[in-house]
Amino acid sequence: MNNDDRYHTTSWDGREVQRQTAGEDHRQEAPRPAPKKKKKKRRRTNPLLAIILWVAIVGASSAILAGVGWMLANDFAALNKDPKEVDFTVEEAWIKEVVEETQEDGSVKEVTRYDMEKVAAALKEEGLIEYEWFFRLFSWVYHGDEKISQGRFTLNTEMDYMALIRGMRAKGGAAVTVDVTIPEGYTVGQIIELLAENKVGSVEDLTETAKNFVFEDYDFIDNENLGSISRLEGYLFPDTYNFYEGGRPELAFSSMLSNFNNKVANNEDLMELFEQTSYSLTDVLTIASLVERETDGEDRDKIASVIYNRLENAGETNYLLQIDAALVYAAGRDITQEDYASLDSPYNLYLHTGLPPTPIANPGLASIRAALRPADTGYYFYVLGADGKHVFSETLAQHNKAVAAAAQAAQQGN
Repeated sequence: MNNDDRYHTTSWDGREVQRQTAGEDHRQEAPRPAPKKKKKKRRRTNPLLAIILWVAIVGASSAILAGVGWMLANDFAALNKDPKEVDFTVEEAWIKEVVEETQEDGSVKEVTRYDMEKVAAALKEEGLIEYEWFFRLFSWVYHGDEKISQGRFTLNTEMDYMALIRGMRAKGGAAVTVDVTIPEGYTVGQIIELLAENKVGSVEDLTETAKNFVFEDYDFIDNENLGSISRLEGYLFPDTYNFYEGGRPELAFSSMLSNFNNKVANNEDLMELFEQTSYSLTDVLTIASLVERETDGEDRDKIASVIYNRLENAGETNYLLQIDAALVYAAGRDITQEDYASLDSPYNLYLHTGLPPTPIANPGLASIRAALRPADTGYYFYVLGADGKHVFSETLAQHNKAVAAAAQAAQQGN
């Protein structure tokens, strides 16, 4: 230590002692206890006020639920609705799926299920229901998608949900039906137009069904060569039918095919006659259809005899039937003089020998009987006379005289 430091030791020692003391005090200082939290004074809830609030909430909820429930009940039970009747159509486009279900007795049943969302939307639009979701819920529980059927039905605002579903079922008696008379000699095309006019179905749907639907229950129908409505020609039996408006097209055709099956295919008298001929059922129906389109109503058996004579003997026509009605069928319109030689079709019996490929119309029982039991004649020709009756001839010379006489009478009449 130098001399200068001697004079500073006291102050140095003092400072050193202060530092050490401070350090010891720091090390020895005990931790201070955490300050105690002040307890808040808990406010007591007024029990009367709580009860009042609870009652208010429950009451409001009950009122809301009761109101909603009442509205749903009104819609479900058709209460407080203004009376209104609606023609309602269940569309074919609403079909969701068609499945086969095995029944308890082992039989298989075809079940058609409909899209109830589309049904509910249409019912809502017509004002028959108010809450679509509630109707769909009921339909789900009630299996309503399987209980309705395609068609046109009369519904009203006084029907509850169950009545609406039953009302959209063909067997429920609420479907709109129409009586349609199919005249003898109508073609399939004419029948389709007639059905469409009576709202049985659209021309498009009926035509598509006639072309391509497989009628498995009727083995006399060609279910292999699809694509033409002519495959049903001759088998749609002329009669008066009661059809559902807007129903499934195949059901309308099936009704006519079933009638044919009962009155022709299963007719014992006709089958006895059929067993005596060498012609097939289609051939007989084709001949009957030619007779139906050519007859004046009283000469069916004579026209049938002309057809058979030309088919089985060269005669003076060389197996050509030369029947205008078949040419009209091929053209689909009134024919012209040029059509006889230029219209290229197997139905042009001026160019092609034998029968046309299918019947050209749907004959009635009288023409079918005439085709099975023709008159025994030597006729090869006939022409419509001035009196509206056919004049029959055995030779071409006789026929030409009859044609000239008819033309002269027509001129004198004008």
